[in-house]
Amino acid sequence: MIERTDYYAAKLAYETDASDVHAARKAGETVYVVDVRSDEAWAQGRVAGAIHMHYSEIAARAPQEIPADANVIVYCWSPGCNAGAKGALEFAKLGYSVREMIGGFEYWVREGYPIEDADGIHRRPVDPLTGVARIRTRA
Repeated sequence: MIERTDYYAAKLAYETDASDVHAARKAGETVYVVDVRSDEAWAQGRVAGAIHMHYSEIAARAPQEIPADANVIVYCWSPGCNAGAKGALEFAKLGYSVREMIGGFEYWVREGYPIEDADGIHRRPVDPLTGVARIRTRA
């Protein structure tokens, strides 16, 4: 029988979330954030500074584009999308240290972190259901 602590330790070894990814980047950690969605989804918006590599292209492209010892984080659309797991599996097959960003692009956006599209880098307002929204008070 697996111990609860073992289960949660293993879970954290394979998953991360938007706030932890943002904090790691802000702290200067080198992480390769990989968007594994379609070209159309990528064009609609993505995590600012992410690499686009559809999960079906990882086996062919990753060894040429991402160092073997890289800290890789993959994401797809949302909690309802399993492309992130498909991408993580492909990176794991190649021997990469990889984690899936749970919540995907949806939660990255909802938590107000930088997104990028053809018009540049933007931030949307924080959704108070998923992130800490700063409440303005009148002086």
